[in-house]
Amino acid sequence: MRALTKTTPAPGFELSMVRVPELGPSDVLIRVQKAGVCGTDQHIYAWDPWAQRRIHPPLIVGHEFMGTVAAVGAAVRGIAVGERVSAEGHISCGVCRQCRTGEAHICTNVKIIGVDTDGAFAGYIVMPAGNVWRLDPAIPDEFAAIFDPLGNAVHTVMAAGVSTKSVVITGVGSIGLMAIPVARAAGAASVFAIDVNPQKLALAERVGADAVFDARDPNLLDEIARRTGGDGADVLLEMSGSGSAIDAGLHMLRNGGRAALLGIPPDDVAINLAERIIFKGLTVLGINGRKMFETWYQTEALVRSGRVDLRPIITHELPLDAFADAFELMRTGAAAKIVLDVTPAP
Repeated sequence: MRALTKTTPAPGFELSMVRVPELGPSDVLIRVQKAGVCGTDQHIYAWDPWAQRRIHPPLIVGHEFMGTVAAVGAAVRGIAVGERVSAEGHISCGVCRQCRTGEAHICTNVKIIGVDTDGAFAGYIVMPAGNVWRLDPAIPDEFAAIFDPLGNAVHTVMAAGVSTKSVVITGVGSIGLMAIPVARAAGAASVFAIDVNPQKLALAERVGADAVFDARDPNLLDEIARRTGGDGADVLLEMSGSGSAIDAGLHMLRNGGRAALLGIPPDDVAINLAERIIFKGLTVLGINGRKMFETWYQTEALVRSGRVDLRPIITHELPLDAFADAFELMRTGAAAKIVLDVTPAP
């Protein structure tokens, strides 16, 4: 099968032919049709400090996908060949304290596809049957392929408790953009989006932000304070991973506010904890992945209801062979969400 692989500890990927993965008795073999390109993939492609610490080549990359069931293991029940599916990309151990207490998304021994184990930028992927998610027929393939990042947005918004609150989103890449309609659907009173990319800020307005701001605006803090009655925002959804954005976002929060941090910094971040968090009495949440499977049900409900429309956010659909173009579009900020067609051309 074709697979996009990180072969060496250096920038870039290679598209090559590799063996189809073997199917275990409790596994499902999925023929991948569409796969989303994620910021995490960009970290790995660029081989930044985070990737250098976490990734151990060789590795097939990619963790957002949908496809059809090609085969099932002998012990699998309730999943049939030909069914249209996606899958939760965090493979939990099932026996650690977190797994046993309903927090499998932060499993101590978690393996993430495309990060810790082979991923979905390939003709086929093997997943444990318990991770497979049967797709509603009403959900388009390109939407289904990015339920993983949409689930991140849903998890972040729901954990932050945005109902009736003023919300600041720092970083409107694909997940930050998704968080805007999700926050609206969850009852946010106002949503303010902050970034440095004018194209993405325009897109943020299109998908429902009340106002958008350039992060470099010297009057930004005063403007957020003015729009929130002088108190500061109730909730921060941090989606960028930028140290300066994290600092500014925490600064914008009112005393007693709530911050949900999802963005992955490429390296260590310095924060004045006393001024930004402790003296303000903030609640700070680290958000990782999706709750299994509460977030998946929430995500499906939001898409099926039409309250979250991903069409404006999917700016490019490209064949797998054009992966270099996809990552250049990501690097320059010219794309929001890219979906790759993994199916080989006739």
